[in-house]
Amino acid sequence: MKKKVICAMSGGVDSSVAAALLKKGGPAPEQVRYGVNFEVMGVFMKFWSESKEKGNRCCGEDSERRARQVAKILKIPFYVFNFEKEFKKRVVDYFLGESKAGLTPNPCVVCNKEIKFGLLLEKALALGADYVATGHYALKREIKNKKGPYGESLKATAKIKNYELLKSKDKKKDQSYFLWRLSQDQLKHILFPIGDYNKTQVRNLAKKFKLPVTDFKESQEICFIKTNIQDFLKRRLKSMKGPVIEQTNKGVEKIISRHDGLWFYTIGQRKGLGLAGGPYYVLDKDIKKNALMITKNGKDLFKKELKVKNVNWISGNTHRLPFKIRIKTRSQQALSGAVIAKKLPRGRYKIVFSKGERAVAPGQSAVFYSGRKLVGGGVIC
Repeated sequence: MKKKVICAMSGGVDSSVAAALLKKGGPAPEQVRYGVNFEVMGVFMKFWSESKEKGNRCCGEDSERRARQVAKILKIPFYVFNFEKEFKKRVVDYFLGESKAGLTPNPCVVCNKEIKFGLLLEKALALGADYVATGHYALKREIKNKKGPYGESLKATAKIKNYELLKSKDKKKDQSYFLWRLSQDQLKHILFPIGDYNKTQVRNLAKKFKLPVTDFKESQEICFIKTNIQDFLKRRLKSMKGPVIEQTNKGVEKIISRHDGLWFYTIGQRKGLGLAGGPYYVLDKDIKKNALMITKNGKDLFKKELKVKNVNWISGNTHRLPFKIRIKTRSQQALSGAVIAKKLPRGRYKIVFSKGERAVAPGQSAVFYSGRKLVGGGVIC
């Protein structure tokens, strides 16, 4: 009996090739792993947008048209799910709320947890599907445990299946960083068909399958923001002026300007400060004083430790501490050596870096790796 899979299709090359591999077979790693053929359905998700005419960057009319065309070529059913209200509430409002609090939120992490592998997965399972597939550059690996959650021995017929989340083959395109909030219950119903390919191979597969998506220009920006974050926030949040304070090497602080709102800045930012005599860097945000702290010394941006909250362990089980890891505090930063030193009150954890980490921004995700395996992650306090 064929397994049913709903493939999220955005009209881009990655999700289109993911759907093609599931439908047409071939060297798709997920098909080899599960040893089954799939009954594939394509789903296009509509998200919230400021402009009804222009639409969301990743799900406008042109994107829907391409996705529908690909589904027609693949001869698979195609549906449109309208998640505008849910997306606005769970993703956009979260982004605005965290920004207003002076934090640097990551809406893509929340969207993956709440929408793509939350709401879509719930709907897919309710419709009788076995899996949801996406065009993410990531890998899932099935492992079998011989022991139960409390260390008890299990018979061979009662082995517990768990899943590991791994980096993709393409190191530059790897998107595992954005998936750290996934649970075991979600992972067992998720497929990542292109995780064993690099971008060039994916484009070549699109040509092989004659899909009209090879020339489509991809966007790396937040999907619901049309121009830039600052312009978006100016339209949605009111101005709240406060002092810009320079911190010198001697520890002296002096007010040198005024800012319009802490939410327009992020830790480590250099461009767009509008200050003469620089370069200056955003060092910190003093929420109580509504003050933007800046420095001319780039070395001031390096931190020896941080604290994280809302920690999620992919395995579902906590790790013994201290625990040596590699860590990312932004999606585009290189991995750094660190140790999860100890657990703190209120479920928080203290992390100590081997050499120091640059521009650690509260609100961003700190993601933990061991080799290729994503161990877990948390939100930087």
